[in-house]
Amino acid sequence: MLLQGKKILITGVLTPQSIAYGIAEHALAQGADIILTGFGRARSLTERSAKRLKPGIEVLELDVSKPEDFAALTASLREKWGRVDGAVHSIAFAPEDALGGNFLNTPWESVQTAFRISTFSLKELAVAVAPLMPSGGSIVTLDFDNNIAWPIYDWMGVCKAALEATVRYLARDLGPKGIRVNALAAGPLSTVAAKGIPGFKSLEQAWSRQAPLGWDVRNSHETVGRTACALLSDWLPSTTGEQVHVDGGYHSIGAPPVDPSQDDPPEAKPAPTGE
Repeated sequence: MLLQGKKILITGVLTPQSIAYGIAEHALAQGADIILTGFGRARSLTERSAKRLKPGIEVLELDVSKPEDFAALTASLREKWGRVDGAVHSIAFAPEDALGGNFLNTPWESVQTAFRISTFSLKELAVAVAPLMPSGGSIVTLDFDNNIAWPIYDWMGVCKAALEATVRYLARDLGPKGIRVNALAAGPLSTVAAKGIPGFKSLEQAWSRQAPLGWDVRNSHETVGRTACALLSDWLPSTTGEQVHVDGGYHSIGAPPVDPSQDDPPEAKPAPTGE
């Protein structure tokens, strides 16, 4: 099993539809011990999902907007495990006015919130777990490829682009410690978070048409979970600073397939005449 005996911290598990839930499920199947994090009123959802995954899985408090929670997380993991082999960063949030075509009108306060929770939290999590990885380890963050501008993603797109840069800088600074840091860029999946993105339905329909391998927003969690487990395992020891796509190949295609038969026939041209 890929993760036999590994100690893996997983953030972002809410419901069984969560991407992080699928990763947790596969990590357990591959022999890992896991601990989840949650906070506030949503923590009850995480605790319910933890019981569904496997009785006895602990849920630690982590509000990424509170620096003291990261210090407490490090202390708790040191006490319970003594070490951490891998961590999954599956945390993102943007206020409503930072999404849905409001890019030019979004106030700084909303951008600041989105950046702190969606991007800066990766650095904070890495700093929290790195001291517990004396023999190296793997940190994986969930991403959405933002090398281009999306119609509806707005400031979350900017935050994800910054997340990709953060991965590279963390890979630079943590590589000498044997810690790998990678982003997993998944295609759109049907989750609680996705329902809060205006226009998500249109995006998922376009994705399935363009992806060469096809894409099912409801049934692609498994492929994402498998890829995350591969990145957390020892099978990719020289891979760091990467954005690994799990999107059916959508990112490699410039436009959806076209049917030339639907084009208007070319206009008839007069035959050339000789001199």
